[in-house]
Amino acid sequence: MSFTREASRAVRSTLVLWVLTAIIYPLAMIAFGQIVFPFQANGSIIKNAQGQDVGSALIGQPFTSDRYFNSRPSTTSYSTADPKKDDAGVLKTGVSGASNLAPSNPALLDRMKGKSDPDPTKAIEGDIPRLQKAGVKQPTADLVYTSGSSLDPHITPEGAAAQLDRVAKARGLQPNQLEPLISQNTDGRFLGIFGEPGVNVLKLNLALDALKPAS
Repeated sequence: MSFTREASRAVRSTLVLWVLTAIIYPLAMIAFGQIVFPFQANGSIIKNAQGQDVGSALIGQPFTSDRYFNSRPSTTSYSTADPKKDDAGVLKTGVSGASNLAPSNPALLDRMKGKSDPDPTKAIEGDIPRLQKAGVKQPTADLVYTSGSSLDPHITPEGAAAQLDRVAKARGLQPNQLEPLISQNTDGRFLGIFGEPGVNVLKLNLALDALKPAS
């Protein structure tokens, strides 16, 4: 068998495999995703009542107003900082990443509990005192510690329940009006056994905006 024939066969095999794996297979997967899982394939984008894109169900965003259920802390401010004006350095590790601070690290303790200073203008108000001042009497761990990615879209059901009174008061609602919203926007364990239930903060706050004040 000649070298030319072998080389021709190798080239033809390579081209066939390239067409199959680089063109046909990716296009088939795209079509499958768009037909069977269109929501997930297009980024799990959530729309508001006006049909506008407001975010993804997979990526958290900051909510700090008393009128909304707050997200868990983020070392990257959920990547909302301007890279050109990032004086605080929140994006220095990229768009995602945890603080990597040990529980005994003074910097973590300062952020959580605050740090006193002889100059009142330089005192650091920690997350726990801030939450307690905002009406969250017993802040849960997820309202104090950042997630591994700092982009977590969920808080625990306990973390949401701890904010009920504050949100209800700010909106002129009764706490029992908000309780069903928490359960309705809680994602269960994956396949029923993996992970823990989590409340999607963006979905919860969109449902909150749809409620009318108590009469």
